[in-house]
Amino acid sequence: MRLKALVLAVMLAIGPVLLAPPAWAQQPTLPLAAPETQGFSKERLGRIADVMKGEIEKGTIPGAITLIARGGKIVHYETHGFLDAAKSRPMRKEAIFRIASMTKPIVSAAAMMMVEQGRFKLNDPVGQYLPELKDMKVETKKADGAVEDVAIARAITVQDLLRHTAGFTYSFGGQRSERIKNLYLEADIETQKSDITSDEMIKRLAGISLVFQPATSFEYSVSIDVLGILMERVSGKPLDRLLDEMIFRPLKMKDTAFYVPPEKASRLADALDSDPNKAWIWKWIRVTDNGAGKRYFNGGGGLVSTTEDYWRFAQMIVNGGELDGVRLLSKKTVEFMLSDHLVGMGGSAAGTTGPGYTFGLGFGVRKDDGFGWVPGSKGDAMWAGICGTSFTIDPREKLVGVFMAQGPTTRIHTRMLFKNLLYGAVVR
Repeated sequence: MRLKALVLAVMLAIGPVLLAPPAWAQQPTLPLAAPETQGFSKERLGRIADVMKGEIEKGTIPGAITLIARGGKIVHYETHGFLDAAKSRPMRKEAIFRIASMTKPIVSAAAMMMVEQGRFKLNDPVGQYLPELKDMKVETKKADGAVEDVAIARAITVQDLLRHTAGFTYSFGGQRSERIKNLYLEADIETQKSDITSDEMIKRLAGISLVFQPATSFEYSVSIDVLGILMERVSGKPLDRLLDEMIFRPLKMKDTAFYVPPEKASRLADALDSDPNKAWIWKWIRVTDNGAGKRYFNGGGGLVSTTEDYWRFAQMIVNGGELDGVRLLSKKTVEFMLSDHLVGMGGSAAGTTGPGYTFGLGFGVRKDDGFGWVPGSKGDAMWAGICGTSFTIDPREKLVGVFMAQGPTTRIHTRMLFKNLLYGAVVR
């Protein structure tokens, strides 16, 4: 009896420890602060709830989560509306969102960590790691209007992938011809219809001409998908594992991944069924089935995340590469990523950022205080996703703003609306 009692006592003592999630998965206590202590007006922050309520009632989105932090302290963190399309379940802070192209800054940060580790350099030719892309052609128009494919003038570099100057595109890109669009769709480069491996994707992409000579223009593109595959080949690890080891675990981003497991499916936020773009985007960005081994991990748009998870990543960038004593990037590398990498080139990121922005390495970067659609600071940075999420960071003001919603068609409206509300609440 004494032995049984002793065993029971030991189990009661260590049981909670054994059942507890590992340290990396335990979400740290949020650093909350009163708005006034961080230069915000509580009254003005209060406008956000009223505006979000109005948008939800108008049918812009079913719901949203808004988070604002300054100096590493969260001054605003609220849920609005509903999690589901039927508006039957209230939005919850643990909601998981398809973040689509907000995957790109995360993959870009991991790539720059590998640069710091000496795994590759920005000026390395991509063909050094992906030989299939060594001898790409470029589509050009002759004086008589005929199309001709010519050799590239110089090799695509890793930097070209990071800043979208490689000459790749999307089937819905701005500079691609109808011919290039159809070739992307026929080859299913963006995996809108089928599942293909990373090797197959690169093989198919190599057979399609670039839309311009490398390092001459910006064109939002599959280049970060290519970057993710390059990182896989260099590391010998799949991209999901690589990001988990390099970023998600160190930053305690416990709900950020390439798919939503069944036990978390009830937390997945949805868009309204009335959204004109929902059907094709939801079919394209599939997050409830684990495609590992069937299709490549989409480094340009495949992740899901939560508001707190993404805030932790964004706060790390604003902090100059460090969060909670964990340093992922050097201060100088972060400054380099948030600088203008398109000097003297054509093209524009304005379709996502609005006017007044250039592009760095993974982020749209504001060139001047003016020329934008919303207030901000020179050097503030942002990106967004086609499903409706967006974030902004302002190193000068030490600001982070995260907007999580699923509204593909209204995404530009809501991201600009949120930024106006954010900066409209700053009083000192």
